[in-house]
Amino acid sequence: MRAHARRTLLPLAVILLAACATNPVTGKRQLAMITESQEIAMGQEAARQVAAQMGLYDDPELQAYVDRVGQEMAAVSERPEIPWQFAVVDDPTVNAFALPGGPVFLTRGILAHFNNEAEMASVLGHEIGHITARHAVEQVSKQQLAGLGLGLAMILSPEVAQFGDLANLGLQLMFLKFGRDDERQSDDLGLRYMTDAGWDPRHMPPVFGVISEISRLQGGGRIPAWASTHPDPENRAQRLAAQIGQLGAAGGRVNPDGYLAMLDGMIFGENPREGYVIGSAFIHPDLAFRITFPEGWAIQNMRQQVIAVSPREDAAVGLSLARGSSPAEAARSFFSQQGIQAGSEWRQNIYTFQAGSAQQGAVYRGLAGFVSHRGQVLQIVGYTPAQLFDRYANLLAGAVASFTSETNPTYVNVEPKRIDVVKVPRRMTLEEFARAYPSTVDLQTLAIANGAIRQDFVFEPGQPAKRIVGGRLPTR
Repeated sequence: MRAHARRTLLPLAVILLAACATNPVTGKRQLAMITESQEIAMGQEAARQVAAQMGLYDDPELQAYVDRVGQEMAAVSERPEIPWQFAVVDDPTVNAFALPGGPVFLTRGILAHFNNEAEMASVLGHEIGHITARHAVEQVSKQQLAGLGLGLAMILSPEVAQFGDLANLGLQLMFLKFGRDDERQSDDLGLRYMTDAGWDPRHMPPVFGVISEISRLQGGGRIPAWASTHPDPENRAQRLAAQIGQLGAAGGRVNPDGYLAMLDGMIFGENPREGYVIGSAFIHPDLAFRITFPEGWAIQNMRQQVIAVSPREDAAVGLSLARGSSPAEAARSFFSQQGIQAGSEWRQNIYTFQAGSAQQGAVYRGLAGFVSHRGQVLQIVGYTPAQLFDRYANLLAGAVASFTSETNPTYVNVEPKRIDVVKVPRRMTLEEFARAYPSTVDLQTLAIANGAIRQDFVFEPGQPAKRIVGGRLPTR
């Protein structure tokens, strides 16, 4: 038995040894079961999915500006030769993420909370650090290594040796949660990159303070997406400040005027042109429709669908684009999916259905409706576990059948909130600024957007500052 164990462990040890590579940052051995070419291919495929599913913010000048700053810092990193790309996604959340092999994305939501170029450079540098240190590669490699427990035969199979289809990792790479050691290392690297590239590193610690303040004011219930995937190392700001002091860094590029000029007019927060909620109704101005969900259900608007979930989270209704050029064709496509069985036609183009099986662990019943609207075919699907269908049938039916065109200008002619940059004419507190330059957000939101989170904060004469204008929605 011991001899058999030795025979088994020997090839395993060889595999593990071969799976180690030299870390470009530390020069030490690192678990890397993915080659650099695979890393780049994986990241580029995921970047295409990000662009398709989240959408890039429609401002070529802003996109070029962010890419230019990122490329300058990547050029002083340990991996200047990989295909770096920096882009802004059209998302209101406070987030930034790095994909393997070069792609870095900032959301417009996080950009809206920076107040100068050095602050943006600090987050770009941090994300670059995750890529240069190959943190995502190490995490994916650990996941691959965890699969070794399934058996030595699988380890040695050609499919596993090739790591299958790396593209299957897709957008999961966005949600890799880095450990605190990785965060510390990325902080250190980002600090070095921005300093070497000529930005003032003293603006790095306040950025993390603003992100923490957003989390605090939201009561911890909806923490910024960046904070959820980038856990805060202990004493982050103090540690960075101490390092900056040791560097003796006392200058460099800051560029508040140039940075805020790029933000002037940018959408702030959710864009109601892509859909908004009044009570239990969801209205999409650009597509000119309305659907009414059951009262009290939680409504979430995503780029490719809107979904409402019951308070008990045991029923849901979702609306999305359908496959097919007509309602009938869309219905045939929907019911051709494996595991879905069509029932009777409840009313025109609305059908009952059953999905799943007891063998698979759950059986669902629901209603599926298909409508043609402005040259597109949409599907509305409501479902719940089969044993609860009688409880929810009327609610699901009401939601599926509620879809209608919306042409009332009150609801269609809405506009998003936007950033308006103004020069402060004299020394002002935040409260004085808000009275002189009214905004359509509350004072706390305005404070965070301007980095005015200290009690003694004041705007100085000539300082550029943000106010948020427009975006008032109908109340009913």
